[in-house]
Amino acid sequence: MRVAAIDQGTTSTRCLVVTDGGAWHMAGALRHGARHPAAGWVEHDAEELLRNVRTLVKAAGAVDAIAIANQGESCLAWDAATGEALSPVIVWQDARTADALAKREGAAEKRSREICGLPLDPYFSASKLAWLVENIPAVSHALSVGRLRLGTTDAFFLDRLCGAHKTDLATASRTGLLDLERGEWSAELCDLHGVPMSCLPEISTVDGGFGMIDGVPVKVSIVDQQAALYGHGCRRPGDCKITFGTGAFLLAVAGETRPRPSDLLPTIGWHRAGNGPVFAIEGGVYDAGSAIEWARIIGLFSEMEELGSFEGPSALSRGIVFVPALSGLAAPYWDRAAAPLFIGMDHATDRRDMVRAVLEGIAMLTVGLIDAASRVVELGPCISIDGGLSQSPYFAQFLASASNRSISVPAMHELTALGLAELAGVDVGASRQTAEIFSPHGSVTAQDHERFAEALKRARGWRS
Repeated sequence: MRVAAIDQGTTSTRCLVVTDGGAWHMAGALRHGARHPAAGWVEHDAEELLRNVRTLVKAAGAVDAIAIANQGESCLAWDAATGEALSPVIVWQDARTADALAKREGAAEKRSREICGLPLDPYFSASKLAWLVENIPAVSHALSVGRLRLGTTDAFFLDRLCGAHKTDLATASRTGLLDLERGEWSAELCDLHGVPMSCLPEISTVDGGFGMIDGVPVKVSIVDQQAALYGHGCRRPGDCKITFGTGAFLLAVAGETRPRPSDLLPTIGWHRAGNGPVFAIEGGVYDAGSAIEWARIIGLFSEMEELGSFEGPSALSRGIVFVPALSGLAAPYWDRAAAPLFIGMDHATDRRDMVRAVLEGIAMLTVGLIDAASRVVELGPCISIDGGLSQSPYFAQFLASASNRSISVPAMHELTALGLAELAGVDVGASRQTAEIFSPHGSVTAQDHERFAEALKRARGWRS
């Protein structure tokens, strides 16, 4: 069996062809643009994303099935009759609805957490979809004539490519509009945000089938982070992975019942046909790879190879601290007003110290997610990580020491594609047989944690 596993991410679209036994090859990768029309706004061109998906489907050649991962919370509006995108894609990083959500009463936040498990944060799709209806004339006109469709990017791709206006349960759980207990759209939450429920896609299982592209069945569609969770081999409660892409996202399997309320978020891990949904807990750092890219752009380093090792004691132990809140802080703080912050620099501080502090700051925020997850479910003995930063031995070792946990870096690091292929029915076990394990040591002290906690408070309180 040959599966074209397409990972449509925040900065690029990638396609791997995976065959039984876990053999794979990269069919192609295409980057796409991002627009920032105002402060805190992040948009993609929906047609550009769709063209890239189509191009990579063709590049995959002859396959038996297609599986597609989506960005999660990124969403848009389109015309039901023509399929034309009526809006840009509002990306998950976008914060344009932050002020509107901040004006909501506490009761609305409470009901959101009770029904869908999510806070009222612009990260999720609900307020973005409402913004489209309220602010784009073509969207409101399509609604008035009964031709409006709303959804996350997967529903747009599937509608245009397969004629199926569908999403899967895991993706639906990222919108802020799902009744998490019932697995259905919530009329109450749709009314709360002003999103017409009739315009939302049908909710399906992850492997329920989504139509055909050029005669090839699309067997699987799911959020990229949940696909990576499956790709890491996480199946039992406590199994945990962290993906370091544009942001850093921790997911841990919680089991077959909704996890209790906590600092992290309840979500759907996956829902396979013939089985009940599997729940997970999720937390994120908004800026991981994007913080590294920012550091590169301002000249702190040139090539990723420079991030592999550093000499001498950590920047944190020398009092040089960076809080990577370029887009604010995600779980468990949900503070969009937080600002990025460097502290502890002096005349001797150089670029290597600063980029090292960026790496360590991302790791320290990630430790906060690990600690929060461990208070909900007993985590397994080893946490598996993937994504660009996982390829830095220094970062992986620092994370192990700061979290006091073993960190596993699989040799095959395209875990989203691996999970897609496995959900589609491919045996990928051989691809997980080797991994590099980083064990904790005493290089990160309690004083280091206190120093970062103080910097975090300052990043959150900058307005005062």
